[in-house]
Amino acid sequence: MLTHCGTKSIESENLILRQFSYNDNKDMLDYWVSDPNIQSMYSEPIYTNEEEVKELLDKYITSYSQDSYYRWAIIEKSTQICIGQIAFFLVDSKNHFGEIEYCIGSKFHRKGYASEAVKAILKYGFEKINFHKIQVCHKENNIASQGVIKKAGFKYEGTLRDYFYMDGKYVSRLYYSLLKSEW
Repeated sequence: MLTHCGTKSIESENLILRQFSYNDNKDMLDYWVSDPNIQSMYSEPIYTNEEEVKELLDKYITSYSQDSYYRWAIIEKSTQICIGQIAFFLVDSKNHFGEIEYCIGSKFHRKGYASEAVKAILKYGFEKINFHKIQVCHKENNIASQGVIKKAGFKYEGTLRDYFYMDGKYVSRLYYSLLKSEW
């Protein structure tokens, strides 16, 4: 049985994970949602102006009223900049699992922030929500994300071959999971 508790703030060594606010609009646009390279890695649209980002924030902020909604703004502690997002974008209450998605703006890559954020929500997912399993995937060409996933201890489960059609070619999707007993 899951214990839905909603998106509560999480603090780690270098990051604060918290609910999005409308004040994140400019950082989002400046650092990640307008970057086609970042957005394509997790199949999200590219946002080009503050009005589009506000509509996205409307969706996020409205959804916080649901206890089974889990999406965090990733804030770099030292600058207070919203550098990305992380979520359990899929929550299956019947089967007791969640699936993670995350992105970090390219200016903040190679600082260990993605790994730190993933580890923080793994703890939240297993200890607070009581997931039995947490899963995650990446596109075959996203080697950096594969490193984050392996570093967090996920086990490879399989590949969905030619899952996405992008830029005139097929791209496979690799799946991983971590059971509570393995964490």
